[in-house]
Amino acid sequence: MTDLAAGTWVLVCDSEKALFLRNDVDAQDPDLNLQDIKTQENPSDIDQSANRPGRMNDSGPGQRSALDDTDWHELAKERFADELAEILYIKAHRGDFDKLIIVADPRTLGALRPALHSEVSSKVIAEIDKTMTNHPVDKIETLVKAELAQRKNGAPLT
Repeated sequence: MTDLAAGTWVLVCDSEKALFLRNDVDAQDPDLNLQDIKTQENPSDIDQSANRPGRMNDSGPGQRSALDDTDWHELAKERFADELAEILYIKAHRGDFDKLIIVADPRTLGALRPALHSEVSSKVIAEIDKTMTNHPVDKIETLVKAELAQRKNGAPLT
């Protein structure tokens, strides 16, 4: 059942920030409270790169081709999902939550889903593919409640 019952945790994340929230009241009048926050300092790729992209000799005389350099900024974003999965596993294993709702942009959700341990996956009761990390917590409460109500009523999610 996709219900925001008391004790349900809500992870609101994107590729650089994660809010771990817990509902302390009930589904009718949720009261999400911040339990933990995780941020990643991720400067732009140009600030992280040390060298120019490499060059490679081609088979023709005097021909050279450029090689793509590693995009460190994008790599850090991908690794953040793995870090979140590990944090969730530790919290689930400790018994911090029995139910979890994940709210993330589609790209982060896609990276996070396969990284989750089965102990965490079994506790996920809903996934919402929206970016909400820059909303205040009271707005997140309203948006999550509305999304879950839509799902409960069988209306298509937007």
